[in-house]
Amino acid sequence: MLKPRKLGTNVRMSFSKIEAATEMPNLIEVQKDSYEWFLREGLNEVLRDVSPIVDYTGNLSIEFTDYTIDPTPRYPVEECKDRSVTYDAHMKVGVRLVNKATGELKTAQIFLGDFPLMTENGTFVINGAERVIVSQLVRSPGMYYGDEVDKQGKHNFTATVIPYRGAWLEYETDSAGIFYVKIDKNRKIPISVLIRALCPAGQDTDDAITEMFGTEEMLLATMQKDECAALAEENGTSYREEALKEIYKKLRPGEPPHVESAEILVNNMFFDPKRYDLAPVGRYKYNKKVALAARIEGHTLAETVVNPLTGEIVAEADAPITRELAIAIEDSLVNSVTVRTETGREVKVFGNNTVRPELVLGYDLSEAGVKAGEKVRYSVLAEIIAEADSEGFEGEARERYIKRVAGERAMLLCP
Repeated sequence: MLKPRKLGTNVRMSFSKIEAATEMPNLIEVQKDSYEWFLREGLNEVLRDVSPIVDYTGNLSIEFTDYTIDPTPRYPVEECKDRSVTYDAHMKVGVRLVNKATGELKTAQIFLGDFPLMTENGTFVINGAERVIVSQLVRSPGMYYGDEVDKQGKHNFTATVIPYRGAWLEYETDSAGIFYVKIDKNRKIPISVLIRALCPAGQDTDDAITEMFGTEEMLLATMQKDECAALAEENGTSYREEALKEIYKKLRPGEPPHVESAEILVNNMFFDPKRYDLAPVGRYKYNKKVALAARIEGHTLAETVVNPLTGEIVAEADAPITRELAIAIEDSLVNSVTVRTETGREVKVFGNNTVRPELVLGYDLSEAGVKAGEKVRYSVLAEIIAEADSEGFEGEARERYIKRVAGERAMLLCP
């Protein structure tokens, strides 16, 4: 029987006897949605990454405030093909020039360039030729675990932190029970060297590290392999300085190691958002894998867990940790828990020191850009709360102050 069948915007007559099981899906939905997201949010992220631009004297800075794309393309699609030109539209950005020396401020709309537009078919016309963007499979940012068995039958564990942009961190253990790390695919060093380099002054000694992480056999063996302690005593320097120089020698072989240069290198490598970025996907996966609740679930508590703010006992020692109890412990602002494994070994497990703001404040920080349910750094949040209390704010004024300051420190607040 002849039946009308709609295919896209066209209606055709079908002679088929079997009804179609499903309608034809939108095969270009991924490309179009991705392009729409880039117009809506992606361009903002790109401009935010390069803003502000500061001159070498530090007096002048240019900040990008917003952007607009002309809704009318320069030429229609067919004319672009005939003229062998690109189907695009003018893009303008709002800029703010700040002279820090004089305090002068200028704002203007400037033409940045011609922005390629996507056609209704999900394609681009570049120099008159119709092109498509092909999806690529790349290794997603995040943390990846591995387990290898050596010739002696011992398990050697690995963990790789892959950022969206920046240096890789590859952790591994060996058959001798030493814990190593590779920075940016260079030669491995004991993990204690990296810990000392990142620790503040006074917390880089063996005693301070064992007090922080516990007397773990692998950690003790790793610190014995570490030569920073011996070099510090020999040269009359700190453990941290020797650790920084050791990392610098691995990353910049052939160059004379200086503490100042090494400190700048490490800070730029891991703490500069323009050079190191996990991206939202990588941060989500990282937080999910190293979350305190995910790592203590299924074990037994070796000590009583107490909420540090209220003093309330969250769980007693020797209690089996269920999924519900693990989440309750994580939400009680506890950042480290000692658990007992099936073999009777006690392990100190650390969290990210993050918390959902509504558990502390009683309200969310959505107005400050923190999504509902998203966790923030408790140390930064506690600092904002302390500032609000020291200023004497109460009630709604206190809430407004916390939200305003949280928005200003969003980069520090959100991990």
